[in-house]
Amino acid sequence: MTDELDFIQSLRAIAAHPAARGLEDDAAVLQVGSETLILTHDTMVEGVHYLPQQNMADVAWKLVSVNLSDLAAKGAQPLGVLYSHMLGANDNQFLDGLREALQAYNVPLLGGDTTAGGPPRAFGLTAIGRATHRPVPSRSGAKPGDGVYLTGPVGAAMLGFETLRDNNDGDTAAYRRPIALLRQGRALAPLVSAIMDVSDGLLLDASRIANASKVTINLDPRAVPIAVPENRRDEALRWGDDYQLLFTAPDAIQWPVPVHQIGKVEECGPSPLLINGAVPQKGDRLGFRHSRSIGTD
Repeated sequence: MTDELDFIQSLRAIAAHPAARGLEDDAAVLQVGSETLILTHDTMVEGVHYLPQQNMADVAWKLVSVNLSDLAAKGAQPLGVLYSHMLGANDNQFLDGLREALQAYNVPLLGGDTTAGGPPRAFGLTAIGRATHRPVPSRSGAKPGDGVYLTGPVGAAMLGFETLRDNNDGDTAAYRRPIALLRQGRALAPLVSAIMDVSDGLLLDASRIANASKVTINLDPRAVPIAVPENRRDEALRWGDDYQLLFTAPDAIQWPVPVHQIGKVEECGPSPLLINGAVPQKGDRLGFRHSRSIGTD
């Protein structure tokens, strides 16, 4: 398998349009006349992003939410979605979940494509939004002296996945049906210096902001709110799928939504990420990368 980071690096040579932002961001930012459009695309693959035994209505819901979460990180107002569907078992379930998600977010389906294929099955969705604040925030604006903030706890999706995988009783909603924080994103967009959603693990995503901004982020892991027992804190910081908003901003801001300060931005050092002032150990798995499937850790 081609390494994901190497492949993205090769794509950057092709994605030369300014709207692509060098593929360093959650979404493309396209100026069309006086309007600024936000465009993002995500794919969900059976056995990688969801369990084969999952209800397909939940898969459809999550496909919508993970894309709208990227719009949330841009402070965007969704305008519509396009989606591609690989035909297979329980298609009616999928349609029920898609309809439910789009109604819940009040977002229209504008078109897409259907195809045969699989297993494994794969589904893609493109979300289109309108910027509500300009300049549109990115991952690359963090500055030394900024605080590092998180909108809510991490780890609930990890517990939900394990409960679902092991067919146990328990709350699985955070994994099956995450919520895109669109309202919070619009409120934060005018105030942040850098922002993204936590999809691949808090530590990994913090390092992405640091790399894009050419700074070092020093996280205090004990300040991070978690939705798991204390003895699983380290796992929760690395697991991902929580879709909280992670951002940097100057201190002394009156926040319009609940936030938690979890670290500080420092001048660029030898490592983009520090954990309690220490460089992560070599080989430390900071989060999810596409060289493995779910359930293999």
